[in-house]
Amino acid sequence: DVYKRQTLCGNLTRFDVTRATKAVDYVHLDLAGEPTVEEHEVVSETIESVRCRWCNAADQIELVGRPGASA
Repeated sequence: DVYKRQTLCGNLTRFDVTRATKAVDYVHLDLAGEPTVEEHEVVSETIESVRCRWCNAADQIELVGRPGASA
């Protein structure tokens, strides 16, 4: 397992992640026309940017291993 770390300020927990997602939803319309999503399948997802909430940097993010995680 890995997590993100901001190398300038050391933030480990607060990030704004912008992602592009393509998904297929199975939508059921009741007799009144109200939609309910009954199934949601993510077909593809791309992370476009990650920005630190503490220092606002977007170019100093690294992935690091979780303490105690098996390799």
